[in-house]
Amino acid sequence: MAQVLHHIDGAFFHESWLSRIKEDVGENRRIKISNLKKILQGITDYYREVLNQHISEYLLPDLSQIAETSDPAEMGRLLQLILGCAVNCDKKQEHIQTIMTLEESVQHMVMTAIQELMSKDAVDSPTIEAAGDLEQQLKRSLELLQEAEAEKEELRQRCQELDLQVAGLQEERNSLLAENEVQNERLNLLDSSEEPTTIVAKKYLQIQLEQLQEENYRLEAAKDDYRAHCEELERQLIETQNRNDELASLAEESRALKDEIDFLRSAADKAAKLEATVESYRKKLEDLNDLRRQVKSLEDTNLMYMHNTVTLEEELKKANAARAQLETYKRQVQDLHTKLSMETKRADTMTYDMTRLQEKQEALVKEKERLIVQRDALKETNEELRCSLVQQDHLNQSGESGLKNNDNLAAELLPVEYR
Repeated sequence: MAQVLHHIDGAFFHESWLSRIKEDVGENRRIKISNLKKILQGITDYYREVLNQHISEYLLPDLSQIAETSDPAEMGRLLQLILGCAVNCDKKQEHIQTIMTLEESVQHMVMTAIQELMSKDAVDSPTIEAAGDLEQQLKRSLELLQEAEAEKEELRQRCQELDLQVAGLQEERNSLLAENEVQNERLNLLDSSEEPTTIVAKKYLQIQLEQLQEENYRLEAAKDDYRAHCEELERQLIETQNRNDELASLAEESRALKDEIDFLRSAADKAAKLEATVESYRKKLEDLNDLRRQVKSLEDTNLMYMHNTVTLEEELKKANAARAQLETYKRQVQDLHTKLSMETKRADTMTYDMTRLQEKQEALVKEKERLIVQRDALKETNEELRCSLVQQDHLNQSGESGLKNNDNLAAELLPVEYR
């Protein structure tokens, strides 16, 4: 189907488009549907862009059924659209001549498909209807011409058969005449003879001669009948030739009507294109009016935006001044944060030092308490030693050895660490 479309209009269905159709897809349903979609899209674009026609939704075939089951009805719809491209393109005359060379049944089916497509088409102008009537008349004229040619051929064959029969009968008559002459000669010879044995043969020859004469009369009558029949056939042949001439004139008239159809169709296409152009210009004019209204609205909006811009510029100046002050405040806040961080670090350091000093103080207090306890113990020991020394002083009677003993006793009473 893609190759047929390329043959119909190679400029639109070009080689690059044809190369997108994949071949040898086998039973791959997805590739089949993809190919059919490309073909249907190309046909739709051709109808819209080249033929300026719109294909109705109910004319589009179901591609999934074609890919899955090769549905004849849906396939017929797709082929009908391709046939519409052929009979409406620039080379439609060649395609129509090709259609006319097909068999009569095929021509009938093709013309029915074309009429059905034209009747279902969205274009309903009187020119197209008149073109359909002229095409129908042309079809009938061509059918009559083909019937006359077939009848002429049949009559020609019958004339040839009759000529052959007349020639055969003429030869048979000649042979009978020759045989009759031979029999007459023999009869004359028998008449001249006076033998009694030849009387029976003479009678037999007379009877045979009479039979041959009857057969000759019968053949003569048949020859006259065949001659009359041949004249009748010649008369019918002349009438058929006259009728053929009339049909030929009708065919010429049909060709003239066909040319007129093509001219009217081209005029209708031009008119449709001009109407589409006028409609597009009308839409552009409406769009231009809309654009003018939009420009007016945009000018008002622009004026409002200008006032807003002036107001915003004043606010921007104030905002810039506030921004400078804000930057100053930000720097001050940043400095304060820096100082706060430093003071926080100092406070943490001092807290840590205070904690260490408190621990040292606690340790010193404990050490002080321990030293006080030791001091009290030493005082008691010292008092005891004083008492012992007083006692020793009173013991004057003891000598130097006694003093040494007191010193040794005092040394023994003191702890090692105090000594």
